[in-house]
Parts: sequence; structure tokens; C-alpha cells
Amino acid sequence: MSESKYTSAVRQIPAPIERVYPALSNLQNLERVREHIPADRVRELEITPDSVRMKVDGLGQKISILIEDRIENDTIKFGAEGLPMPMNFWIQLKPGEGDSCFVRLTLKADIPMMFKMMLDKKIQKGIDDAAEMLTQFPYSQWN
Repeated sequence: MSESKYTSAVRQIPAPIERVYPALSNLQNLERVREHIPADRVRELEITPDSVRMKVDGLGQKISILIEDRIENDTIKFGAEGLPMPMNFWIQLKPGEGDSCFVRLTLKADIPMMFKMMLDKKIQKGIDDAAEMLTQFPYSQWN
């Protein structure tokens, strides 16, 4: 196994950190975007303020994403259970000027060497896409 680290580009969110942090640090807010989660690939979705549990096609078992730590208006750290490899990730927020803030995502995973080359670009694209997606939420309507 080889620990790999993937970091998104820094993205600007057009909302103040005081609105963004509470929205992202409560996973129950995923209920607001549930209709965008592909029901044909994600089943048995359970959402609480601190966790998301689901069955994902191709994995066979239920996986869990859990908030492990919160640093107010700064960082939200996540862990995962039920994945074929250990991983964790975090969302970092920094204040911007006026009514904006910045976000960056980082993921660390122990990926077997034989899969690393196949997955590197896909994981990097996924983390960049996820950071971009976080800039699109209507944070001013969520609090």
C-alpha cells in the first residue's frame, strides 16, 4: 500500500465563511441535494448530522462517511468505514474579502500500488469536481 494525497485547487465560494461552515459541517444538509444523488448507484442512503451511510454499486457493502472533527469556520475532517482501502479527507475554509470565502479539499488514501496509476487521475478529478461543486450551493438560503 502507498499513502497518496490529493488536494484540490483553491476555489472561491460567493458566501461568507459564517454561512458556509455551518452548512458543510452538518451532513443533514445533504437532504437538500438528495435528488442529485444518482439513485441507480447509491441505495439505502441514511443521513444524520454527523454521518452518511449508503450502499454504492460496485462495493457490495454499506459504507459510511463520518465527521471526525470540526474546527469552527476552518476545517471539517471526515473518515470512512467499509471502503476497500483506508482513507480520510477534509474541507478547509479560509475567509475571503467581503461576502466570500475560499475552500480546498484534501484526501489521503492507502491505495495499493497496482491500482494507484489507474486511479490517480480519476481521484484528482473527483476532488477538483467536488471542490467546484461546493462553490455552487445556495448557502445564503441554507441557514
